[in-house]
Amino acid sequence: MAAALERDALLPRADARLGIGALLALLAHGGLIGALALGLNWRLPQPEVVASAELWAAVPQVAAPPPTPLPTPAPTPPTVPPETRPEPALPKPLPPKPVEADREAEIALEKAAKRKKEQQAAREAAEREKRAQEKALLLKKAAEDKRLADEKIVQRQAALEDQRKQAKEAAMQEANTAKQREENLKRMLGQAGATGAANATGNAARDAAPSAAYAGRIKARIKPNIVLTQEVLGNPIAEVEVRCAPDGSIVGRRIVKTSGNPVWDDTVLRAIDRTAKLPLDNGQILPTMLLVFPRQE
Repeated sequence: MAAALERDALLPRADARLGIGALLALLAHGGLIGALALGLNWRLPQPEVVASAELWAAVPQVAAPPPTPLPTPAPTPPTVPPETRPEPALPKPLPPKPVEADREAEIALEKAAKRKKEQQAAREAAEREKRAQEKALLLKKAAEDKRLADEKIVQRQAALEDQRKQAKEAAMQEANTAKQREENLKRMLGQAGATGAANATGNAARDAAPSAAYAGRIKARIKPNIVLTQEVLGNPIAEVEVRCAPDGSIVGRRIVKTSGNPVWDDTVLRAIDRTAKLPLDNGQILPTMLLVFPRQE
């Protein structure tokens, strides 16, 4: 036993620092592994924050931005030797501010303003077109009224001219009628009781002469038979030669001088035909008489 102790005392002493070295080696490896894990986690891509907005009002309103997320604190790295310490992690950049909703709201406002301007321009164009049409209608009506007024003036002047012309013609015809009536009366008085032809020029004495009212009696007999079938303007005068039998019966008639109006001439001839027989004057009648028939008397 003593020999054994003596031998052990001669052996080299065991190193007590072996356990501390092993512990330090384990800590260094653990720190290295943690640093590698932290470096890989820092370089992985981070998910982007997507923001969306909805229009909840008639007038677009800009939504408030979401709260900015706080940066995640980096984990405290384990204590490692200075030669193996990793570089400090940089702060993560903030996500960009969502401006898409603001831009859409601005576009909506611009479109609404543009649409309002277009509607206002369309209303103003419609008002201008309406005023132009109303002005054109007024001008057209004024031109038509002026044309009608001018036509009325021309017609009135033409009517006045016709009236003056008719009055002049009537006065001339009246003068001619009075002259022819006087000549006819003289002829009738000169032919009273004659037995010769109508163109006889003898001046033999007559047994009797027509009375002063005989011409009026002949006219009074024929005038009621004048029936107009058409309107006759003015005062046309027709001269008719009438041949009679001794008893007053009308045996012939013809237009000696036309009135210029065929309607009046035919009316006078039909009236003589309806009369058929003229009254006698003192039991006698002229074989041929020239009767004058004015339209107005």
